Amino acid sequence: MPSKKSAPDVFTLLVELGRKSGDGLPKNAIGAGLLCFASGRDEAEAVRETVAILKQADMAPLDVTGYGTLSEREQMGHEISDEERALMQQAMDENSVIVAQMTPFFAAKERDAFLAEDDA
Repeated sequence: MPSKKSAPDVFTLLVELGRKSGDGLPKNAIGAGLLCFASGRDEAEAVRETVAILKQADMAPLDVTGYGTLSEREQMGHEISDEERALMQQAMDENSVIVAQMTPFFAAKERDAFLAEDDA
């Protein structure tokens, strides 16, 4: 008898990126962190899909940390904004990966230069 597949859900993933030519990160960044919402039948599938999409976008995923589904995060006491909930719903509706936030990483010297550019 075939095993029943679970229904898709949306998983919260934090992806650490290294550098790769054409990745679109700021010039002096040494990498970045991406907060993603990804649909999948389980977290492993969501991670595989996310990594594949990022590689297609010329990014260099190094590590992925999973934070679970919406209900799992609520059980852990995470505060989840309406904006996050809307992006999670979009990921579910579109069966997609949504990058909710990108935070570039800089060495101290490069970080200070990048922040100075923002103030200018």
